[in-house]
Amino acid sequence: MAEVTRNTLETRIRLKVNLDGTGQARLKTGVPFFEHMLDQIARHGLVDLEIEADGDTHIDDHHTVEDVGIALGQALSKALGDKRGIRRYGHAYVPLDEALSRVVIDFSGRPGLFWEVPFTRALIGRFDVDLAREFFQGMVNHAGMTLHVDNIRGFNAHHQCETVFKAFGRALRMAAEPDPRTAGQVPSTKGSLVG
Repeated sequence: MAEVTRNTLETRIRLKVNLDGTGQARLKTGVPFFEHMLDQIARHGLVDLEIEADGDTHIDDHHTVEDVGIALGQALSKALGDKRGIRRYGHAYVPLDEALSRVVIDFSGRPGLFWEVPFTRALIGRFDVDLAREFFQGMVNHAGMTLHVDNIRGFNAHHQCETVFKAFGRALRMAAEPDPRTAGQVPSTKGSLVG
């Protein structure tokens, strides 16, 4: 479990994550579609998330979404510590009707986002689809993970986005869970997975 507070001139965020949770989410960001996506991470990753964000959404949702990603990345890094005994790698394919996405995670200590999501429209309700990438970029940079995200097919942008967040939740669950065969070792020939 880890808790992070992030206060800037643009946002004020309090975030708590429990990687050994049951999929419960308490979310208050002021960005309803984003909360729907964060709930997918919690439910499908069996991660408990508490997020309160107060941002300058009167301008747009960018700062709130990006800064929640940064805070979540910081919390994941804290919760995983030196990553001793975790599986390290996780992957998932998730469909939703016509849409199919694949997400692959490596808690390598090296940030990298490889994003191939050809959204079929620019807005889902009022949510700018570019913000999905901004969320993951902020998280990746601060969690020290390599993340590959591919939407393989789909024509409904809501479905495309939802499969990405669900697949991320499932891949996170796999990568962060204990590996009983490692005897508590760091899963790296280097002996360290810290940035």
